[in-house]
Amino acid sequence: MFENVLVGVDGTANGRSAVALAAQLLDSSGQLTLAHVHPGSVSEQTDASRGLLERERDAAGVEAELASVVAPSPGRGLHARAEEQGADLIVVGSSSRGLLGRAMLGDDTRASLNGAPCAVAIAAHGYGAPPAPIARVGVGYDGSPESQTAMEAARAIAARHHAALRALDVVNLPTYAFTGIVPPVSGEGIEELLNEARERIDAQAGVEGRAVYGLAGEELAAFGDDLDLLVVGSRSYGPWQRLVLGSTSNYLQRHARCSLLVLPRRAGQTAERA
Repeated sequence: MFENVLVGVDGTANGRSAVALAAQLLDSSGQLTLAHVHPGSVSEQTDASRGLLERERDAAGVEAELASVVAPSPGRGLHARAEEQGADLIVVGSSSRGLLGRAMLGDDTRASLNGAPCAVAIAAHGYGAPPAPIARVGVGYDGSPESQTAMEAARAIAARHHAALRALDVVNLPTYAFTGIVPPVSGEGIEELLNEARERIDAQAGVEGRAVYGLAGEELAAFGDDLDLLVVGSRSYGPWQRLVLGSTSNYLQRHARCSLLVLPRRAGQTAERA
């Protein structure tokens, strides 16, 4: 689980959903921080921000540090605060502009969190009313190092909550099949790829899994229909191992049908501790 969790709150139900999800993902001995990002530093705004944070903490009934952050956008403010306190997870609520129950970020926040110094979780709309137990954890798995990190974290979360663990391996045509250099994969070739994917999942003990052919983002989003939390890995780069959102994780941030956890490659160390 996570030991240093930062939650973005804004006085709305979506922020309270984020607090509820953070409480589920926080280690029993971990530190929770509620942060409110506002654009100005005048005393009136700071006092109002502090009051909002205290009300949200009292309403959630959690023990948490409070942080009033001045920044031009919520994403940038949370990013800077996460670096300052060494957070291993940022949790935000979904945008109310999405369909009911889907996780979705506004464009500004999504762009700012791309490159975050740690994992990012998005609480589905309505998650915190009241907080539902995590009974079904899903993971996107294709055998890559990123998906292995996601599998390890999903196992840790499922074990803590005594939840069912499910995996989905999405097989799609290699990009080079559409370049004209080689012919596209035939039906028999697709079935061979699916068999390989099934073997990868079968090798994961204690996991109920299946393999499908299609677009990863679309298939994983639909997979979330029967989940409480979907865990996926993301690319990472450079010595700081920042979160870099690829096409699939970016798609899921707009279309996931349950709460979503996106992990950078080295976030698997958290799962090992758990």
